[in-house]
Amino acid sequence: MGTVKFRQMKDGDADDYRLLDRHERDFAAGTADRVLAALAELEHSLSGYQVSRLEHSLQTASRAERDGADREMVVTALLHDIGDGLAPWNHGALAAAILQPYVREECVWIAAHHGIFQKYYYAHHLDGDRHQRERHRDHPHYEACRHFCEAWDQASFDPDYDTLPLEHFAPVVRQLFSR
Repeated sequence: MGTVKFRQMKDGDADDYRLLDRHERDFAAGTADRVLAALAELEHSLSGYQVSRLEHSLQTASRAERDGADREMVVTALLHDIGDGLAPWNHGALAAAILQPYVREECVWIAAHHGIFQKYYYAHHLDGDRHQRERHRDHPHYEACRHFCEAWDQASFDPDYDTLPLEHFAPVVRQLFSR
């Protein structure tokens, strides 16, 4: 497909930027496959749980789907921990950034804030503040995030749960990421 003529962006012309636009559109078309591949890598992520991070993500999405969540929320549940490998201390922000162009604002907010809400279940065991989520009490998505964590996220570490496979979720990921 070629390359641009410039070595500094300020020297580019319309032909250069049309060429880059075509490259970017072609590359963007493969986003869903790259997201699914990154999700699959969670199989080899943080250890110590009875299930892998991939299994946890699949369980969270399985629970969301079985609970009647819409496809955007199910994909949010599936991808909420996708940033664990690259951003362990702020993985929710990375998940939110990946989801942001494709799902509604509520889902983005939940992905970004679920880590704070999850601390409710364990922070006090590490001499931390389990009530950090309370600073968001007045936010319109507080209750949805609380439900996400209570019903799906914190409950999804069960090696005996009937978890749906990644292949089950791939079509909806491809559908959402093709918008």
